[in-house]
Amino acid sequence: MRLRFLGSTSEAGACPSLYETDRGTIVVQGMRVTDGEALGDLRDVLEGETVVEIPRELLTEVAKRVLGR
Repeated sequence: MRLRFLGSTSEAGACPSLYETDRGTIVVQGMRVTDGEALGDLRDVLEGETVVEIPRELLTEVAKRVLGR
C-alpha cells in the first residue's frame, strides 16, 4: 500500500495527519485514545483495530482542499 499526504494541522507536519491510499481509503495519524471512559463508549472495535483522536479542523481543512481540486 502507498500513501499520499493530504494534510495536517500540525506546525511541524507531524501528527495529526490524513493520508490517501492507493486503495481508495484514508489513513489517519493521531494520538492513540487511551482514556478508559472514552474507550468504553466505542462499539464494535475489532481485534487489531485502534482509535486515534484528531481535531475536527483537520477534517474540514483537508475536505476543502480535496473537494476543491
